[in-house]
Amino acid sequence: MLQEGIKQNEELKARLTNSEDTLGDSLAENFTKITLPPSPSSEKRNSLIKSKVNRSQSLSSKASELFFDATDYMIEETVDEEDNVSTVSSDSSSSSFSDQDLETGLSEEIITDDRNLKISEICKTGRRSTLPAPMSSSDTGLLSILTKNIGKDLTRISMPVTLNEPLNTLQILCEELEYSDLLDKASSFSDPFERMIYVAAFAVSSYASTNTRAATKPFNPILGETYECIRLDKGWKFVAEQVSHHPPISACHADSQNFIFKQDCRVKTKFWGKSMEIHPVGSVSVELTRHNEEYKWKKVTTCVHNVLGGQRWVDQYGEMNISCQGIKCKLNFVKASYWSNKKHEVHGTITGPGDEVKIYLFGKWTEALYCTSKTDHQSNRCIWRAGNLPEDHELYYGFTRFAVELNELQSNEATYLPRTDTRFRPDQRFLEEGKIDEAEAAKQRVEKLQREARKEREAKSIEYKPRWFNKVEKDKTETYLFNEDYWSCKREPGFDEVDNIPQLW
Repeated sequence: MLQEGIKQNEELKARLTNSEDTLGDSLAENFTKITLPPSPSSEKRNSLIKSKVNRSQSLSSKASELFFDATDYMIEETVDEEDNVSTVSSDSSSSSFSDQDLETGLSEEIITDDRNLKISEICKTGRRSTLPAPMSSSDTGLLSILTKNIGKDLTRISMPVTLNEPLNTLQILCEELEYSDLLDKASSFSDPFERMIYVAAFAVSSYASTNTRAATKPFNPILGETYECIRLDKGWKFVAEQVSHHPPISACHADSQNFIFKQDCRVKTKFWGKSMEIHPVGSVSVELTRHNEEYKWKKVTTCVHNVLGGQRWVDQYGEMNISCQGIKCKLNFVKASYWSNKKHEVHGTITGPGDEVKIYLFGKWTEALYCTSKTDHQSNRCIWRAGNLPEDHELYYGFTRFAVELNELQSNEATYLPRTDTRFRPDQRFLEEGKIDEAEAAKQRVEKLQREARKEREAKSIEYKPRWFNKVEKDKTETYLFNEDYWSCKREPGFDEVDNIPQLW
């Protein structure tokens, strides 16, 4: 009996390994469009990084680089059947990615310059699981700033750096892809109503991370600033650019084997005494390429309460309408009441042609979304559930594990990024490292350079044009579409050889 159990266990491991190998090859094939030149030598690579990061201590020569394979630390606990002794073995099946994966900048190496980084601080994604320093608790003088600007658009006001979190609005757009597996799942269904259920769950999931982020705000991007994120583990590549300064507009585009995600984000921020509202103006689009379908929706209003005192908290409210080829989803984000304990609720319906209700949706945008059919109210099904937060998330800006990874600058990808990438921005990097005085000084320099660049364009009557997105009119609405030049320039000749990439900091 024991030998038979061991044999079955070995057969199961073999099948799992083959399955993971197939997945790795599939993801690798999806990224073959990006082919980079050979990786520079270690000496040249370190020189390039230092010139881009601008004195960032996290990548300085004071700490030597540590090279080790992620597979050595992606471990699983197994039990020896013969002597019942618990042992630890390496998960070698995760090493099935091809050389093309390395060309995208997502190698199996984890490169870090922190000698004190513990193995437990490396996520199974091969990326960090904690920030270099906790958030600052210094007094920002927020009351005096906001009382002078009641009713004004706060995107036009320079705020102290300690009001920020070490992420940028461009990265926040990328953070909305944390639960992109919902779109992969949607693509797998032949039933259009099932596809709409999972697209709706994805739209709701993008708000989950905001619940613990009321204390700070993301950095406002500089005009021309970019952010790239390639996640082989999730199967997509992402690019964002700040395409307009006044009004502030951020555009993004993500490609996957199963979907295309794009949006231009335009927000207006108003302060009303005790609360601050963020009103989105742009739209979100998801294309399920396998089905030749496009889903579109507009975001709901975000409100931060108790801005001047007490425990701040975030609420999302308003109506979200998602439509695709005659199928509609109407979601109502319920506004919280001071006289009720009910918060974060969302409910809605999915209707077919003729507006006949087919499916009911309900849940909380902070926790989970459920669905039930019109004909069977007893069979509730959980479509999405938010992941667990790190134990010490309150000390680190309320970040999720995915958010912690977004501003990490790995050496193997840093050499291939344009100098406009958010991760090279000095004020944001200093804040992440807990260097508040340096961050404030760098923020003032960056904003000064932006003002000088704007004055120079105005003096020469030069109209600014985004580099990676084209301004177009679609459905009588002005929008920005990705022009694909980003990936071709990265492939050849490389961003360091491209002349018209601006120096932002």
